[in-house]
Amino acid sequence: MKKVLNKMLGRLVLTSVIILFQFGWVAFTLYEAENVSPVFTLVLRSISLVIALYVVYKDMRPHNKLSWIFLILFLPIIGCPCYFLFGRAEMTKNTRERMATLQAMVEPIREQSIEVIDWLKNTDATAHKQMSCPWHVGKYPVYMEKDSKYYSLGDDMFKDMLADIKSAENYIFLEFFIMKQGYMYDTLIDALAERAKAGVHVRLIYDDMGCIDEFPRQFYKELQEKGIHVACFNPFRPFLSVIMNNRDHRKIVVIDGKVAYTGGLNIADEYINRITRFGHWKDAGVKVTGDAAWSFTTMFLEMWSFITKGTEDFNRYKCLANENAVLIQQEKGFVQPYGDCPLDKRYLCEAVYLNLINHAKDYVYIFTPYLILGSEIATALINAARSGVDVRIVTPAIPDKKMVFLLTQSNYENLIRGGVKIYQYTPGFIHSKCFVVDDKYASVGTTNLDFRALYLHFECGTLLYKTKSVLDVRNDALRTFELSRCISLEECENKNFFFQLFLSVMRLFSPLL
Repeated sequence: MKKVLNKMLGRLVLTSVIILFQFGWVAFTLYEAENVSPVFTLVLRSISLVIALYVVYKDMRPHNKLSWIFLILFLPIIGCPCYFLFGRAEMTKNTRERMATLQAMVEPIREQSIEVIDWLKNTDATAHKQMSCPWHVGKYPVYMEKDSKYYSLGDDMFKDMLADIKSAENYIFLEFFIMKQGYMYDTLIDALAERAKAGVHVRLIYDDMGCIDEFPRQFYKELQEKGIHVACFNPFRPFLSVIMNNRDHRKIVVIDGKVAYTGGLNIADEYINRITRFGHWKDAGVKVTGDAAWSFTTMFLEMWSFITKGTEDFNRYKCLANENAVLIQQEKGFVQPYGDCPLDKRYLCEAVYLNLINHAKDYVYIFTPYLILGSEIATALINAARSGVDVRIVTPAIPDKKMVFLLTQSNYENLIRGGVKIYQYTPGFIHSKCFVVDDKYASVGTTNLDFRALYLHFECGTLLYKTKSVLDVRNDALRTFELSRCISLEECENKNFFFQLFLSVMRLFSPLL
């Protein structure tokens, strides 16, 4: 009872109630004005038409346009204020300009090795084109692999991550979307505090929405007293504001510029199966060693400077990194960390995924907790399957969000009809975000297959080519298929008409959720 009461009186609920009250007041005022004055009704309809035409003109994905146009024209009292609050996938102008300035400063210090790119080009011209996208879009270089390690479970990744943190000598950078109190959090903070006490510089970025109600209001002061420098991304405030739309969904750990981790793993006990919430929790991550860690270092420092509004010499952290050049070896693969920023509208994560699908010849295996697709990726998946590519997607059998799960299931029928095989992870919830293609390419990162991840969140990942870890992702996929249930077309069709209609309406509004 106490736990329920604390949730009801927590910051998330109270802030949400205040925001809903403000929105309700705006909608009610418009409704009353429309009833009182026919002139106002005409004005509101004219405004909604202008907004709808603006949405048509705007550079936006077609499925997103359709959702907003429908809501604005048919329910202008709700649609117009909703669009101004949630429809724009960017922060304020000053915020965007600050991020653009940082990007212009950071991109030149991520230098592409000519030797590495020439070797890749001469080895496989197709692979060179595949990995050119993150470089041309975001100036994320390709590195010769020194070492990479794939983790099929968060349990294993956390053990290695903790060991590397405990051996840090110069600095530790961490960036997470979610943190919750428990064994994992306490163990991590104790290790960070011990290293900070030993003189290691420790920085931690967390997203306020992801951590809301999990800690006391000013818990960061306790961390700072332990020597851990803390920055909060986009604090959740009780005001109607478009900036609430963007979240920092990245998960990054960098140790001394020599080692970096990313993947789906957040700091909460369910991620390492210390507690059970939705059955067995399957997550995935990757560790890169050597020069490739520099890209993750710059991603973190860019976000830190963005939040704190400060500037510093990023290169001084590169001096601490392992500067031993990786010798060009034929048996080695290539590693390319990349990050996505919603403010620049480059949509790099979507581009990486589309490239992987479109270049597949034999198979595409995908792990994703959410499958809420726009037309671009859905079409690419179906085209690949119809071309003879073995396309398989694994989603959870036990959902963490029931409404999102319904939306995920609503995409099954169209994909299955197009030849895509859909599996549900029977033991529980799969939170991994992985692609593996033709035993050559893999991507392991933080980006879900949904609208918010692809267009609204800060995300990151690692593109791998012909590394040992690519085959590890492939082997994990094959094992996971055996633990999962393949969904048949009959299951999708055997739903009553009204439920099918409900799912169709939900798909229409999925970009707005």
